[in-house]
Amino acid sequence: MKTEFPYRFIAIEGNIGAGKTTLCHMLARDFGCNLILEQFSDNPFLPYFYENPERYAFSVALFFMTERHKQLQEELKQASLFQGTVIADYFFLKTLLFAKNNLSGEEYRLFQRLFHILNAHFPKPDLLVYLHRPVEHLIRNIQGRGRDFETDISPDYLGQIQKSYFDFFRTENSTPVLIVEMADLDFTQSPSLYQQIIQLMQMEYPKGVHHRKPEIAQTHEDQSTGNR
Repeated sequence: MKTEFPYRFIAIEGNIGAGKTTLCHMLARDFGCNLILEQFSDNPFLPYFYENPERYAFSVALFFMTERHKQLQEELKQASLFQGTVIADYFFLKTLLFAKNNLSGEEYRLFQRLFHILNAHFPKPDLLVYLHRPVEHLIRNIQGRGRDFETDISPDYLGQIQKSYFDFFRTENSTPVLIVEMADLDFTQSPSLYQQIIQLMQMEYPKGVHHRKPEIAQTHEDQSTGNR
């Protein structure tokens, strides 16, 4: 299917359990987009980080940063040879947002310097879509997908990540940011909600932050039960 988005590079973002990867898969399936998915399961430090954050935070952040940079660089270069929209389930700056939340003192200052070196000439998304869900819905989705290494994620940690994203949004004026208020709506079970998200992404936005809340009239065949 021919792509129908007015953007060359779209990043879908959100907190842990927001449904960003699921949405990317659906958009790639229905619009033939070039798909870039983060390989988070390849990070050997991640399970240890959730058990002992202070000890493994720097190792996790450094591994994620180098792997994301390498993947985006290779995938975007390959995608530039073809027509159509590129959809990614992360953007490179999330590396710094998570590091700011997890590191402190000299570790964060060192990491920040390394990040800015890698990010100096890195392409930004033409549209950043953020799926916003309250923490209690994120917890339910995380529990529903049953990944062992995520069982120790706390509501406080998710709340801190959410705050880091919105602190960034308050200062972002170089990229259009579309914040979609999802609450507990499930676009995998609601075709009408999924279509609304597509329509929101097909609109052209000026640089800055734009909040949108889908309005879904639920029917017996089209129920929202919480995205996973």
